[in-house]
Amino acid sequence: MTTQRTYLITGASKGIGRALSQRLAAAGHGVVGIARRADDAGFPGTLVPADLSDRRQAEAVFADLAGRFRFDGVVNNVGLVRPQPLGEIDLDSFDAVMGVNLHSAIQATQAVLPNMREQGWGRVLNVSSLTVLGMPGRTAYASAKAALVNFTRTWALELARTGITVNAVAPGPTETELFRENNPPGSDGEARYLASVPMDRFGKPDEIAAAMEFLLGEHSGYITGQTLFIDGGASVGRAAF
Repeated sequence: MTTQRTYLITGASKGIGRALSQRLAAAGHGVVGIARRADDAGFPGTLVPADLSDRRQAEAVFADLAGRFRFDGVVNNVGLVRPQPLGEIDLDSFDAVMGVNLHSAIQATQAVLPNMREQGWGRVLNVSSLTVLGMPGRTAYASAKAALVNFTRTWALELARTGITVNAVAPGPTETELFRENNPPGSDGEARYLASVPMDRFGKPDEIAAAMEFLLGEHSGYITGQTLFIDGGASVGRAAF
């Protein structure tokens, strides 16, 4: 029988975060999600509104939730993208991207860490990105996602003997609502992304969530410090046909 766990997920209302929330809830786990807006009555768990770009608000929300729930794991999924090419990089935008992606990951993980340490079991999962391998216009975003890979490796070493694992996933182009808003069918953007994926298709949020569910589960206890690319082969290279 699967042990019922409780997970905290940032950026939980849409896309990959929502797909993971549904998977975990369907497996009998408790899900507490954080999103900028929490007006989704169909969310499969508790959905809490918070602007994670506001450091003080985020700290207060995480502290409140850690006092109300005994979390077994955290998924640092929230992200912010502000594409800017070199020569046009605005440092305020750069700092905003770094803050949302990185400060919230540190705050959320530190909030749930005491309970995971106490029980000798826990899961930390950071959502990185294929862009860490390089993508035009993504100086800030790719740097933040690369930092999450470093967080993953560093925290895994620090927590290696505690029963807490720390891993990351790095999705490639995934057919989320936001992705489709920016890259509608037949657009140049869609064609450009497809050209980079050997499988010649985009990922589905549930495909990413399936791998994440495994890394959060009971059978992944000997995996830590790893970043799993889930990208249709894009991190390997283009298909030779």
